[in-house]
Amino acid sequence: MLATFMEVLDTSVANVSLPHIAGSLAASNDEALWVLTSYLVSNAIVLPATGWLAGFFGRKRLLTVCIVVFTLASIGAGAAGSLGMIIVARIIQGAGGGALQPLAQAVLLESFPPERRGVAMAVYGMGVVVAPIVGPTLGGWITDNYSWRWIFYINAPVGLLAVLMIGAFVEDPPYLRGGRRGRIDFLGFGLMAVWLGTLQIVLDKGQEVDWFAATWLRVFVTVSVVALVGFVIRELTTSDPLVPLRILTNRNFAVGLLLITVVGAVLYASIALLPLFLQTLMGYPALQSGLAVSPRGLGALLSMLVVGRLIGRIDGRWLIGSGFALLALATFMLGRITLDVGIRTVVLPNAIAGFALGFVFVPLTTMAMGTLRNEEIGNATGLYNLMRNIGGSVGIATTTTLLARTAQQTQAILVGNLSPDNPAYRERLDALTAALTPQLGAGAIDRAMAILYQQLIQQATLISYVVNFRLIALVCLTCVPLVLMFQRVRAGSTPAAAH
Repeated sequence: MLATFMEVLDTSVANVSLPHIAGSLAASNDEALWVLTSYLVSNAIVLPATGWLAGFFGRKRLLTVCIVVFTLASIGAGAAGSLGMIIVARIIQGAGGGALQPLAQAVLLESFPPERRGVAMAVYGMGVVVAPIVGPTLGGWITDNYSWRWIFYINAPVGLLAVLMIGAFVEDPPYLRGGRRGRIDFLGFGLMAVWLGTLQIVLDKGQEVDWFAATWLRVFVTVSVVALVGFVIRELTTSDPLVPLRILTNRNFAVGLLLITVVGAVLYASIALLPLFLQTLMGYPALQSGLAVSPRGLGALLSMLVVGRLIGRIDGRWLIGSGFALLALATFMLGRITLDVGIRTVVLPNAIAGFALGFVFVPLTTMAMGTLRNEEIGNATGLYNLMRNIGGSVGIATTTTLLARTAQQTQAILVGNLSPDNPAYRERLDALTAALTPQLGAGAIDRAMAILYQQLIQQATLISYVVNFRLIALVCLTCVPLVLMFQRVRAGSTPAAAH
């Protein structure tokens, strides 16, 4: 869990520090965004190949090397003296970190018997669910009190401790000891790298360039689709596939893959929206807006402890369905925000959302992997974590686009109310003009009109946030009946027998 927490934390900890990084390295904010994008691209490329790499080199050896690479690259990113240097360090860091989540998950799943996997996933879930929630708050605090470089340096002691503990406690299963001989599917890896790399860049940069209005984005989308089709064909026809896609014929795993994609989208989208709302509309500083999200982490920690004990006693499908229903309720509560809310108003729904995530994530993982053989789990965890990350990228890209477009459309509708023929507008304008005249004289009316227009923009933006939160709630609600598609996993059954 140490390695997982460290890696997932780095997907979000740098977000609030980007302006400081840009200023320190004499780069624009748009250029500094590559600090995030470069990490996500290399991370995504390595994720689905983790099972093959573990089989080729040995899981324990690969896990140790990845932590060392990730830690050294973190130190390099912290010491970077230019934008180019930090981007190179982040690419290496992402490549080293890509395998950490699925490897840690596979070790846990295989180390525990089926009836104890719920407890194992509860511990693992603390890293996956809590880390991206804590990340912005921790990053803001470190940047404000020390330097942005320390958001990377803090990985060094954690990485060292993780390497020592893996050396002492982790052992490869018999079928992976010593690695294996075999040829590397260079064509499959190349197609996968092109597909995931172009997809991640499109999702990260699409809103900035107005999506398909940009020629290069249309080219990237075309290349991504062609590479995906080629990758699927290659993996289904080669005798030694890099990613054995036939694992998707397992019903539980296929359903779990769909739902974890939704979980990733909902988790990252809501985490991105709320701090943005508090900073842009409510005027909260970065640290306070991050703290507003922290109850979600506390709720998740509590639910991890509870749900780890419930798995095996209660059908996992009921736990997952209840989690999605609670998540829909919490997000709908956020969909009732106004400009008059205080920070306490967002604490309760965030705590409920965090509690709900534990009820979704832990049983979802055990249900998705519960009917797989041990030899299939390594490949399955790579795909599983990849789809959660892609879901997160899709969720952020979709919500930021809807946020901007809905605000524009709402503003166009509301602006018709700023007309001299509207008595309410005329009355408000006259009152503001009278109040400002002693200070501004003849310029009071222009200032009053500007204030009213600014209030209109705020209301339009607020409506856009409300629409986004309610849409996320609706997506969570539609996942509840999908849970019934799972085949029940009985406690105490072995994966081979269940398969």
